[in-house]
Amino acid sequence: METETRPFDEATLREALESANLPTLLMVMFQLTGDRTWISDPYRPQRTKGMSDNDAGGFSSEIQSEIRAAALDVLIAWQDGTPAAFPLPDDSLLVEMITTCMGEEVPVEFGPMFAEDMRANLEGDRPHPHIPDGADLSVIIVGAGVSGIAAAVELKAAGIRATIFEKNSEVGGTWYENRYPGCGVDTPSHVYSFSYHSRRWSTYYGKRDEVLGYVQDVARSKGVIDQVQFDTDVVSAVWDGATQRWTVTTRTVDGAVTEHVANIVITAVGQLNRPAVPKIPGAETFAGRQFHSAEWPEGFDVTGLRVGVVGSGASAMQIVPAVADRVASLAVFQRSPQWIAPSFNYSSPVPEPVHWLMDNVPNYRLWFRLRLSWLINDRLYPSLEIDPSWEHPERSINAHNDGHRRALTRYVEDELAGREDLLEKSLPTYPPFGKRMLIDNGWYAALRKDGVTLFTDGVASIDETGLTTTDGEHVELDVIVFATGFEAKKMLWPMDIHGRDGVTIRDRWGDEDAKAYLGLTAPGFPNLLVMYGPNLNLGHGGSYMFAGECQARYIAQMCALMIDRDLGSFEVRQDVHDTYNDRVDAQHARMIWSHRGMDTWYRNAAGRIVTNSPWRVVDYWKMTREVDPDDFVLESATVGEYANSRG
Repeated sequence: METETRPFDEATLREALESANLPTLLMVMFQLTGDRTWISDPYRPQRTKGMSDNDAGGFSSEIQSEIRAAALDVLIAWQDGTPAAFPLPDDSLLVEMITTCMGEEVPVEFGPMFAEDMRANLEGDRPHPHIPDGADLSVIIVGAGVSGIAAAVELKAAGIRATIFEKNSEVGGTWYENRYPGCGVDTPSHVYSFSYHSRRWSTYYGKRDEVLGYVQDVARSKGVIDQVQFDTDVVSAVWDGATQRWTVTTRTVDGAVTEHVANIVITAVGQLNRPAVPKIPGAETFAGRQFHSAEWPEGFDVTGLRVGVVGSGASAMQIVPAVADRVASLAVFQRSPQWIAPSFNYSSPVPEPVHWLMDNVPNYRLWFRLRLSWLINDRLYPSLEIDPSWEHPERSINAHNDGHRRALTRYVEDELAGREDLLEKSLPTYPPFGKRMLIDNGWYAALRKDGVTLFTDGVASIDETGLTTTDGEHVELDVIVFATGFEAKKMLWPMDIHGRDGVTIRDRWGDEDAKAYLGLTAPGFPNLLVMYGPNLNLGHGGSYMFAGECQARYIAQMCALMIDRDLGSFEVRQDVHDTYNDRVDAQHARMIWSHRGMDTWYRNAAGRIVTNSPWRVVDYWKMTREVDPDDFVLESATVGEYANSRG
């Protein structure tokens, strides 16, 4: 079981059970006892609505008391030595349990994925490919953010010590760079975690400092932090077909340029690592401070200043409520309104009794995480598929999606009641989930505050004292914050990557049409693996931590294949790559991000979706679960250092 047997203090247990999530607690009780009473009426929870934790499960107060009283007896019996009936439920039983727990049907195909995640939580790890001792395979990882650490941990577990180059002075990637007020996750903390490394999260949605600390904790505890060379930017990577190796050129902060040679290069720089700042006439004349949200100066305080935030997406959504009470005035310049989902505990601390349950009750943390995983992952997918027969494409794409639209519209109307001026500006006209769904962390409340003004006209120019809108209104400002996103479509920029025959990645992809098999690898670039690459952004929800684990596992298997078959290079077959991307595009044509009339950073100028994955989480998990050697052109190692070093 997940938690070691330890004596319960009955009074502490009784108190903690008052704070328990009852659907979670019922799964623990059934797993311990095997008594189907706890997954049958009248103890079947009602369907969880939206992102609610559904702590009470929809039960009457009498049933709630019965569950807690029974749980007290079950847990005392367990700590007294009664063994668990189902330490690890099989796939079918696990699906039955999660179906009961959520109060809705969960397809049987999710069983193996949930079982793997449960096993990783229980055992603190998952199976890894094995690299024989002494195998000489050199790997360079570019970036020490979530992706880079995921890859390094997986490779280390398989027996490979990678070299990691990180342009910053600390581990953390985007969580190190972004330090704007309010910065944090919009995925529940207990899901925005690696399956093999839990944390006692202080809040249900982690803030930047804690998330950064988590990534750094993983790097330290898994023993990969000493593999990182900090303050080192990768300038270029050049493939040499004769030696079957990459030459990677780095530059340190002091200007020193060095060449490194490796069999495999893994880019782990992500999609959201290079800020996009609009070119606005007159910006260079502004006398105040101006910067992108991802480049917020460390320690910079906006208290008492006149602040303008250009943009109203995810970063602005966090900045505005965080500073609204401190600034002299706040002007928000919105290009288009966003759909925003209610949050029941966005800023709430995790109560100590809940921590106690997760620390002491077997599998409580695991089931809490599993429930959240279903809530934010593929549960939403049916709402995103276009129904060509739907009669109202101007407002939604199918009946499910229209139901979300109605519920979200009611929420906006309630939040902005009495402020028709704000309601008119804040109610989107495109279907829900057509752009990234945001979580309300006080956005609407902030817009209602005195001194906060929402502008919906475009930004025409900047002068010494402030900003002028397209309708001619001038707004005087001390600070301009560009919450304007990233160069997400220009993947791997500005690295200069030369593959086979000297072809560069820009030659192949241009600035905004990146394609890769499984989002990981492209023809013409042998032994190059791209994490968080094309069509890997989780547009419908979910945790990138899980996707990163899937990619890292696939990469480790590829390394093991090279050693096992004495390979010098692998290169995805052109037909495999093209067929896969044809499937990606065909599926996207059926998805909401291709819906007419929407402008998003997901889509390039030709209308192709470049950033987002069209797949369910379970689909990608299946695709990356095992490397198929037939997908690749495999070359034996040449006679030379690499081949000889392995005898």
